[in-house]
Amino acid sequence: MTCVIENLDEMKAWSRRLPLEDRNLGFVPTMGYLHEGHLALVRESKKICRQTVVSIFVNPMQFGPTEDYAHYPVDLERDRALLKELDVDVLFLPKKEDLYPGGFCTSVRVAGLTENLCGGSRPHFFEGVTTIVLKLFHLVQPDRAFFGEKDRQQLGVIRKMVRDLNMGITIEGRPTIREPDGIAMSSRNAYLAPEERQSARALYLALQSGKALIEKGERSADAVRTHMRSIIESHPRTRIDYVSVCDPERFTELERVEDSALLALAVHVGRARLIDNCLVENISCSASC
Repeated sequence: MTCVIENLDEMKAWSRRLPLEDRNLGFVPTMGYLHEGHLALVRESKKICRQTVVSIFVNPMQFGPTEDYAHYPVDLERDRALLKELDVDVLFLPKKEDLYPGGFCTSVRVAGLTENLCGGSRPHFFEGVTTIVLKLFHLVQPDRAFFGEKDRQQLGVIRKMVRDLNMGITIEGRPTIREPDGIAMSSRNAYLAPEERQSARALYLALQSGKALIEKGERSADAVRTHMRSIIESHPRTRIDYVSVCDPERFTELERVEDSALLALAVHVGRARLIDNCLVENISCSASC
Protein backbone atom coordinates (compact mmCIF):
# COMPACT_ATOMS: atom_id res chain seq x y z
CA MET A 1 0.00 0.00 0.00
CA THR A 2 1.48 3.34 -1.03
CA CYS A 3 -0.28 5.57 1.49
CA VAL A 4 -3.07 6.06 4.01
CA ILE A 5 -5.03 9.31 3.63
CA GLU A 6 -7.41 10.71 6.22
CA ASN A 7 -7.66 14.36 5.18
CA LEU A 8 -10.31 15.18 2.57
CA ASP A 9 -8.25 17.82 0.77
CA GLU A 10 -5.26 15.45 0.62
CA MET A 11 -7.43 12.80 -1.01
CA LYS A 12 -8.58 15.25 -3.69
CA ALA A 13 -5.03 16.47 -4.24
CA TRP A 14 -3.71 12.90 -4.63
CA SER A 15 -6.35 12.14 -7.27
CA ARG A 16 -5.70 15.36 -9.16
CA ARG A 17 -1.99 14.56 -9.44
CA LEU A 18 -2.66 11.44 -11.52
CA PRO A 19 -1.63 11.90 -15.18
CA LEU A 20 -4.63 12.62 -17.36
CA GLU A 21 -3.32 10.82 -20.44
CA ASP A 22 -3.40 7.33 -18.87
CA ARG A 23 -5.68 7.87 -15.90
CA ASN A 24 -7.80 4.84 -14.91
CA LEU A 25 -8.57 5.07 -11.19
CA GLY A 26 -10.60 2.34 -9.53
CA PHE A 27 -12.49 2.85 -6.28
CA VAL A 28 -13.95 0.36 -3.78
CA PRO A 29 -16.02 2.09 -1.08
CA THR A 30 -16.56 -0.05 2.05
CA MET A 31 -17.64 0.18 5.67
CA GLY A 32 -14.72 -2.00 6.70
CA TYR A 33 -14.61 -5.33 8.54
CA LEU A 34 -13.50 -6.66 5.19
CA HIS A 35 -14.37 -10.12 3.93
CA GLU A 36 -13.68 -12.00 0.73
CA GLY A 37 -16.53 -10.20 -1.04
CA HIS A 38 -14.78 -6.86 -0.52
CA LEU A 39 -11.40 -8.30 -1.42
CA ALA A 40 -12.75 -9.75 -4.66
CA LEU A 41 -13.83 -6.23 -5.65
CA VAL A 42 -10.38 -4.90 -4.83
CA ARG A 43 -8.76 -7.60 -6.97
CA GLU A 44 -11.08 -6.72 -9.86
CA SER A 45 -10.10 -3.07 -9.58
CA LYS A 46 -6.42 -3.99 -9.47
CA LYS A 47 -6.88 -6.14 -12.55
CA ILE A 48 -8.42 -3.49 -14.82
CA CYS A 49 -7.37 -0.15 -13.32
CA ARG A 50 -3.97 1.53 -13.06
CA GLN A 51 -4.55 2.68 -9.49
CA THR A 52 -6.97 1.55 -6.78
CA VAL A 53 -8.36 3.44 -3.79
CA VAL A 54 -10.29 1.68 -1.02
CA SER A 55 -12.25 3.69 1.52
CA ILE A 56 -13.41 2.58 4.96
CA PHE A 57 -16.13 4.62 6.60
CA VAL A 58 -19.07 3.40 8.70
CA ASN A 59 -21.70 5.84 7.50
CA PRO A 60 -24.06 6.98 10.26
CA MET A 61 -26.47 8.51 7.76
CA GLN A 62 -27.62 5.10 6.48
CA PHE A 63 -28.50 3.73 9.93
CA GLY A 64 -31.82 4.32 11.67
CA PRO A 65 -32.00 5.25 15.37
CA THR A 66 -32.72 1.65 16.46
CA GLU A 67 -30.20 0.00 14.11
CA ASP A 68 -26.69 -1.27 14.75
CA TYR A 69 -24.48 1.75 13.98
CA ALA A 70 -22.95 1.77 17.48
CA HIS A 71 -22.21 -1.96 17.30
CA TYR A 72 -21.22 -2.37 13.65
CA PRO A 73 -18.11 -4.61 13.57
CA VAL A 74 -14.78 -2.80 13.23
CA ASP A 75 -11.25 -4.21 12.93
CA LEU A 76 -9.19 -1.53 11.24
CA GLU A 77 -5.81 -3.13 11.85
CA ARG A 78 -6.92 -6.37 10.22
CA ASP A 79 -8.41 -4.42 7.31
CA ARG A 80 -5.20 -2.46 6.82
CA ALA A 81 -3.16 -5.68 6.76
CA LEU A 82 -5.45 -7.27 4.17
CA LEU A 83 -5.27 -4.22 1.90
CA LYS A 84 -1.51 -3.96 2.31
CA GLU A 85 -1.23 -7.57 1.14
CA LEU A 86 -3.25 -6.66 -1.97
CA ASP A 87 -1.04 -3.60 -2.53
CA VAL A 88 -3.78 -1.02 -3.01
CA ASP A 89 -2.50 2.44 -3.81
CA VAL A 90 -4.51 4.38 -1.20
CA LEU A 91 -6.52 3.47 1.86
CA PHE A 92 -8.86 6.42 2.45
CA LEU A 93 -10.03 6.79 6.06
CA PRO A 94 -12.19 9.92 6.24
CA LYS A 95 -13.42 11.11 9.63
CA LYS A 96 -17.10 11.53 10.47
CA GLU A 97 -16.62 15.13 11.64
CA ASP A 98 -15.05 16.02 8.29
CA LEU A 99 -17.69 14.33 6.13
CA TYR A 100 -20.57 15.54 8.29
CA PRO A 101 -19.46 18.83 9.89
CA GLY A 102 -21.72 20.78 12.21
CA GLY A 103 -24.75 22.14 10.40
CA PHE A 104 -24.63 19.52 7.63
CA CYS A 105 -28.10 19.42 6.07
CA THR A 106 -27.70 18.28 2.44
CA SER A 107 -28.75 14.91 1.08
CA VAL A 108 -29.17 13.10 -2.24
CA ARG A 109 -32.33 11.17 -3.08
CA VAL A 110 -32.96 8.89 -6.04
CA ALA A 111 -36.73 8.68 -6.49
CA GLY A 112 -38.48 5.74 -8.11
CA LEU A 113 -36.03 2.96 -7.24
CA THR A 114 -35.89 3.39 -3.47
CA GLU A 115 -39.47 2.90 -2.30
CA ASN A 116 -39.49 -0.92 -2.23
CA LEU A 117 -37.35 -3.74 -0.79
CA CYS A 118 -34.78 -2.24 1.59
CA GLY A 119 -36.08 1.25 0.89
CA GLY A 120 -39.55 0.20 2.04
CA SER A 121 -38.47 -1.11 5.43
CA ARG A 122 -35.54 1.30 5.92
CA PRO A 123 -36.77 4.59 4.43
CA HIS A 124 -33.65 6.45 5.59
CA PHE A 125 -31.22 3.97 4.08
CA PHE A 126 -30.78 4.89 0.43
CA GLU A 127 -30.67 8.61 1.06
CA GLY A 128 -27.75 7.90 3.38
CA VAL A 129 -26.09 5.65 0.80
CA THR A 130 -26.40 8.03 -2.14
CA THR A 131 -25.28 11.01 -0.09
CA ILE A 132 -22.10 9.36 1.17
CA VAL A 133 -21.29 7.71 -2.18
CA LEU A 134 -21.65 11.03 -3.99
CA LYS A 135 -19.36 12.70 -1.41
CA LEU A 136 -16.78 9.93 -1.76
CA PHE A 137 -16.93 10.11 -5.56
CA HIS A 138 -16.34 13.86 -5.35
CA LEU A 139 -13.31 13.35 -3.09
CA VAL A 140 -11.70 10.36 -4.85
CA GLN A 141 -12.68 11.26 -8.45
CA PRO A 142 -12.62 7.65 -9.70
CA ASP A 143 -13.04 6.49 -13.27
CA ARG A 144 -14.58 3.19 -12.14
CA ALA A 145 -16.24 2.14 -8.88
CA PHE A 146 -16.86 -1.44 -7.81
CA PHE A 147 -19.89 -2.78 -5.92
CA GLY A 148 -21.15 -6.25 -5.07
CA GLU A 149 -24.39 -7.63 -6.48
CA LYS A 150 -25.49 -8.88 -3.07
CA ASP A 151 -26.73 -5.30 -2.62
CA ARG A 152 -28.38 -5.32 -6.05
CA GLN A 153 -30.91 -2.59 -5.28
CA GLN A 154 -28.09 -0.38 -3.99
CA LEU A 155 -26.14 -1.08 -7.17
CA GLY A 156 -29.13 -0.04 -9.29
CA VAL A 157 -29.68 3.13 -7.26
CA ILE A 158 -26.04 4.19 -7.56
CA ARG A 159 -26.02 3.53 -11.30
CA LYS A 160 -29.14 5.69 -11.65
CA MET A 161 -27.59 8.51 -9.61
CA VAL A 162 -24.42 8.45 -11.71
CA ARG A 163 -26.41 8.54 -14.97
CA ASP A 164 -28.79 11.25 -13.82
CA LEU A 165 -25.99 13.50 -12.56
CA ASN A 166 -23.75 12.93 -15.61
CA MET A 167 -20.87 11.88 -13.40
CA GLY A 168 -18.95 9.95 -16.04
CA ILE A 169 -18.03 7.11 -13.66
CA THR A 170 -18.35 3.49 -14.78
CA ILE A 171 -20.15 1.47 -12.08
CA GLU A 172 -18.90 -2.11 -12.06
CA GLY A 173 -21.11 -4.78 -10.44
CA ARG A 174 -19.60 -8.09 -9.42
CA PRO A 175 -21.26 -11.39 -8.34
CA THR A 176 -22.04 -12.23 -4.73
CA ILE A 177 -19.30 -14.15 -2.95
CA ARG A 178 -20.62 -16.93 -0.76
CA GLU A 179 -19.43 -18.99 2.16
CA PRO A 180 -19.06 -22.75 1.52
CA ASP A 181 -22.54 -23.30 3.01
CA GLY A 182 -24.11 -20.81 0.59
CA ILE A 183 -24.51 -17.86 2.97
CA ALA A 184 -23.71 -14.59 1.24
CA MET A 185 -20.62 -13.00 2.73
CA SER A 186 -21.48 -10.02 4.92
CA SER A 187 -19.80 -8.14 7.74
CA ARG A 188 -22.96 -8.74 9.78
CA ASN A 189 -22.40 -12.52 9.63
CA ALA A 190 -20.11 -11.87 12.60
CA TYR A 191 -23.25 -11.35 14.71
CA LEU A 192 -24.43 -14.93 14.15
CA ALA A 193 -24.13 -17.50 16.93
CA PRO A 194 -23.47 -21.08 15.69
CA GLU A 195 -27.14 -22.10 15.88
CA GLU A 196 -28.18 -18.87 14.15
CA ARG A 197 -25.76 -19.53 11.34
CA GLN A 198 -27.61 -22.73 10.56
CA SER A 199 -30.84 -20.75 10.29
CA ALA A 200 -29.13 -18.11 8.12
CA ARG A 201 -28.76 -20.74 5.43
CA ALA A 202 -32.52 -20.41 4.93
CA LEU A 203 -32.00 -17.33 2.74
CA TYR A 204 -29.88 -19.16 0.16
CA LEU A 205 -32.07 -22.28 0.35
CA ALA A 206 -35.19 -20.19 -0.25
CA LEU A 207 -33.65 -18.43 -3.25
CA GLN A 208 -32.46 -21.68 -4.79
CA SER A 209 -35.84 -23.31 -4.25
CA GLY A 210 -37.70 -20.29 -5.63
CA LYS A 211 -35.52 -20.33 -8.73
CA ALA A 212 -36.12 -24.06 -9.18
CA LEU A 213 -39.87 -23.51 -8.91
CA ILE A 214 -39.74 -20.95 -11.72
CA GLU A 215 -37.58 -23.25 -13.84
CA LYS A 216 -40.26 -25.95 -13.43
CA GLY A 217 -42.84 -23.60 -14.94
CA GLU A 218 -44.39 -21.67 -12.04
CA ARG A 219 -45.36 -18.20 -13.27
CA SER A 220 -47.32 -16.87 -10.32
CA ALA A 221 -45.02 -14.50 -8.43
CA ASP A 222 -47.20 -14.84 -5.34
CA ALA A 223 -46.80 -18.62 -5.37
CA VAL A 224 -43.02 -18.21 -5.52
CA ARG A 225 -43.08 -15.70 -2.65
CA THR A 226 -45.23 -17.99 -0.53
CA HIS A 227 -42.92 -20.92 -1.23
CA MET A 228 -39.80 -18.96 -0.23
CA ARG A 229 -41.47 -17.62 2.92
CA SER A 230 -42.37 -21.14 4.02
CA ILE A 231 -38.74 -22.26 3.75
CA ILE A 232 -37.48 -19.32 5.80
CA GLU A 233 -40.20 -19.66 8.43
CA SER A 234 -39.35 -23.34 8.88
CA HIS A 235 -35.99 -22.31 10.37
CA PRO A 236 -35.83 -21.10 13.97
CA ARG A 237 -34.66 -17.59 14.97
CA THR A 238 -35.74 -16.07 11.63
CA ARG A 239 -37.96 -13.02 11.22
CA ILE A 240 -38.83 -11.96 7.68
CA ASP A 241 -38.47 -8.32 6.70
CA TYR A 242 -39.45 -8.91 3.08
CA VAL A 243 -39.64 -11.64 0.45
CA SER A 244 -39.80 -10.20 -3.05
CA VAL A 245 -40.28 -11.37 -6.61
CA CYS A 246 -39.74 -8.12 -8.46
CA ASP A 247 -38.66 -6.40 -11.64
CA PRO A 248 -34.83 -6.47 -11.66
CA GLU A 249 -34.55 -2.90 -12.94
CA ARG A 250 -37.39 -1.04 -11.20
CA PHE A 251 -37.66 -3.25 -8.07
CA THR A 252 -41.46 -3.22 -8.26
CA GLU A 253 -43.31 -6.39 -7.33
CA LEU A 254 -44.37 -8.71 -10.14
CA GLU A 255 -47.70 -10.49 -10.50
CA ARG A 256 -46.39 -12.92 -13.09
CA VAL A 257 -42.87 -14.09 -13.85
CA GLU A 258 -42.21 -13.70 -17.55
CA ASP A 259 -38.78 -12.86 -19.04
CA SER A 260 -36.78 -12.11 -15.88
CA ALA A 261 -37.24 -11.61 -12.16
CA LEU A 262 -35.22 -10.70 -9.10
CA LEU A 263 -35.82 -12.88 -6.07
CA ALA A 264 -34.78 -10.77 -3.08
CA LEU A 265 -34.89 -11.33 0.67
CA ALA A 266 -34.22 -9.49 3.89
CA VAL A 267 -34.41 -11.61 7.02
CA HIS A 268 -33.52 -10.99 10.66
CA VAL A 269 -31.62 -13.93 12.12
CA GLY A 270 -30.98 -13.21 15.77
CA ARG A 271 -29.74 -9.61 15.82
CA ALA A 272 -28.36 -9.76 12.27
CA ARG A 273 -30.38 -8.38 9.39
CA LEU A 274 -29.24 -10.29 6.31
CA ILE A 275 -30.04 -9.69 2.64
CA ASP A 276 -29.58 -11.85 -0.42
CA ASN A 277 -30.93 -12.11 -3.95
CA CYS A 278 -31.00 -14.21 -7.07
CA LEU A 279 -31.44 -12.88 -10.60
CA VAL A 280 -33.47 -15.22 -12.81
CA GLU A 281 -33.08 -14.48 -16.52
CA ASN A 282 -34.15 -16.03 -19.84
CA ILE A 283 -36.79 -17.86 -17.87
CA SER A 284 -37.99 -19.99 -20.75
CA CYS A 285 -34.44 -21.26 -21.30
CA SER A 286 -32.27 -20.96 -18.18
CA ALA A 287 -31.73 -19.23 -14.82
CA SER A 288 -28.63 -17.97 -13.06
CA CYS A 289 -27.94 -17.11 -9.45
